Formats: sequence, C-alpha cells, structure tokens
Amino acid sequence: MAEAQATLTFELVSPEKLLFSSEVEMVVVPGVEGDFGVLPQHAPLISTVRPGIIDIYEAGKISRRIFVAGGFAEVTGTRCTVLAEAATPLDEIDRAGVEERLRSAESGVKDASSDAERAAAEAEKALAEIMLEAVTKG
Repeated sequence: MAEAQATLTFELVSPEKLLFSSEVEMVVVPGVEGDFGVLPQHAPLISTVRPGIIDIYEAGKISRRIFVAGGFAEVTGTRCTVLAEAATPLDEIDRAGVEERLRSAESGVKDASSDAERAAAEAEKALAEIMLEAVTKG
C-alpha cells in the first residue's frame, strides 16, 4: 500500500522575487472567501488572496507567519503557490511604521482632489488597517 505524502511544496512569490520555497506540512492562506488550509493531496484550487497572514506549519507548529497584501493562490495535490502583490514576514513589520502609514493614508483620503486619488488613498488606508490589526494580534 502506498504511503501518504507528508509534505507539500509551498512557494511564495512577489513581483520582485521568490520569497519562500520549501517542503512544509501545511499552509493556511487568507482567501477572499475565508482562510483555507492546504495539506498534501489537497484538491486542485485557484483562489484570490486577500490581505492577511499566511501561516506556514512545520514540525507540527507554525514556523513562519508572513503578511501578504493580496494576490492569487494555486493549489495542487503536491504544491501551493501564492503570487503575492507584496509580502513581509510578520516579525519584520514595524508597528510604528504601519501607524505612520495609516496616518498618511488618512491624510491622503482627506486631501484627495479626484475620485481616483481618493480611491487609491482609501485602498492604502484599508491595507494599513489590516496590517496594523495583523501586527497587533501577532
């Protein structure tokens, strides 16, 4: 009888580079319809990724937490690939910097002179709020 596969390949890619590639036990991804866990032999899936935290499990526990600003995920039975708009390890995010980013975005919303500027500032504000919540909850 064939033995079940114990790991899957997880790759996190940003527009600039490959950020992470390793064999892992499980990955939890923040999908637009809710967080979803990926284990070996998962059914094929493509999902949009919302801003949030990707949890990477190794040796039975979370080994890494990475904040992503959104993107797409592709899952097969042996691999999970996340194409992220931007990604930063959670422990490298500076809370004071995120708070400043939020204040700047709030100013941008107030000072916007066009609908396009307002929409961009509101999107930046929403991302900063989610990032601040992620850093706060850790």
